[in-house]
Amino acid sequence: MTTMTEASVREFKMPDVGEGLTEAEILKWYVQPGDTVTDGQVVCEVETAKAAVELPIPYDGVVRELRFPEGTTVDVGTAIITVDVGGGSAPAAGAAAPAVPEAAQEPKAEGSGRQPVLVGYGVAASSTRRRPRKGPEVPVQQASAAVQTELNGHAPKAPAPVAAPAPVGAERPLAKPPVRKLAKDLGVDLTTVVPTGPDGVITREDVHAAVAAATAAAPAPAAPAPAPAAAAPVPASYDTARETRVPIKGVRKATAAAMVGSAFTAPHVTEFVTVDVTRTMKLVEELKQDKEFTGLRVNPLLLIAKALLVAIRRNPEINASWDEAAQEIVIKHCVNLGIAAATPRGLIVPNIKDAHAKTLPELAGSLGELVATAREGKTSPAAMQGGTVTITNVGVFGVDTGTPILNPGESAILAVGAIKLQPWVHKGKVKPRQVTTLALSFDHRLVDGELGSKVLADVAAVLEQPKRLITWA
Repeated sequence: MTTMTEASVREFKMPDVGEGLTEAEILKWYVQPGDTVTDGQVVCEVETAKAAVELPIPYDGVVRELRFPEGTTVDVGTAIITVDVGGGSAPAAGAAAPAVPEAAQEPKAEGSGRQPVLVGYGVAASSTRRRPRKGPEVPVQQASAAVQTELNGHAPKAPAPVAAPAPVGAERPLAKPPVRKLAKDLGVDLTTVVPTGPDGVITREDVHAAVAAATAAAPAPAAPAPAPAAAAPVPASYDTARETRVPIKGVRKATAAAMVGSAFTAPHVTEFVTVDVTRTMKLVEELKQDKEFTGLRVNPLLLIAKALLVAIRRNPEINASWDEAAQEIVIKHCVNLGIAAATPRGLIVPNIKDAHAKTLPELAGSLGELVATAREGKTSPAAMQGGTVTITNVGVFGVDTGTPILNPGESAILAVGAIKLQPWVHKGKVKPRQVTTLALSFDHRLVDGELGSKVLADVAAVLEQPKRLITWA
């Protein structure tokens, strides 16, 4: 029987699946140790701060090890699965796996410390052998069984216990600068912290765990649980019967950071207008019967989106961004129309590329596809980049309107309230009419009150008299 050699083992590292992302959570493994995989086969699904993405393996071979279980958040560039590409058999469950020499690992892109992006990874192997990193030995956890693998290029050893706190005069503990700052702020001595990160690196969770242990007056830090990523520590006073704590990660973490950055960077101004949209609602019903819209999703949002595109065409300065570095206002000549979508993973804002150039049926098709993809959790990171103006439809929740926060890098966002039957003065008489309230927030650094008012008034005029779609478009 053919046996595996160190040279036949390849490590697949967490790629950068989106612009500037640094970590991703493993949602689901599609393979197990011992399974045969082929180049391009999807082996797992991960969730980044922007979307859920399926990862294909770039090798043919046999799965040797899953480095992390489902639910673990892993930094970009960290090995998540090893594959024997030499045709050998998989190791028995619980057996110690031999070390993987760094020369056999996937190299990083030259001149950068980042793992190549999802599309197009596979750079030429370097002949330079990097010195192994020193640090305390910690167990490498597997999804199938907890086994220890030597990571320093030597022959495998029997499983070793978790490293004890480093003695006085020992080598400086391994930790990233933010973790060192956190430890300093909390008064934690890193030499007393048990590391659980790859290669013996101390993580934020390790520091918090040390604080929790000290608070509970534990005699010594406890050995970490079998899972490679420790759960976020909870205060001693935490009562599970009275409150629930949810880790801030993924889409929620990215949304929070973006909204805080936008709110405290761009000076927001919000204007409101209440509109009689009775004719627009009648047009929606007519379009549903039109053969040109067969199979397409036709709703009020379609005509509201078209009305906003018409208003932007009449007032192109609204479609802009603020370049702080160059001290310039950048006026965009295309409209990538963002649509805020509530999904099980949180709020995302994918956008319709070149929406200004689409006919009404084409816009309907793009809206339908955008909504369906978002609900399935399959929106790609590229679909959420490059937006210029956004619409958020809070009316679907029965809300009259709100004061929306700008999507970072954009100049305006239109909130659409619920469409309700209300008493309205129409042709000199009070009649029941379909009415809604619109709210337009804009960046007052580049959009004056006059320009913002003109855009909002144009949107309202089109929705009140939708025939203007023909005359103004």
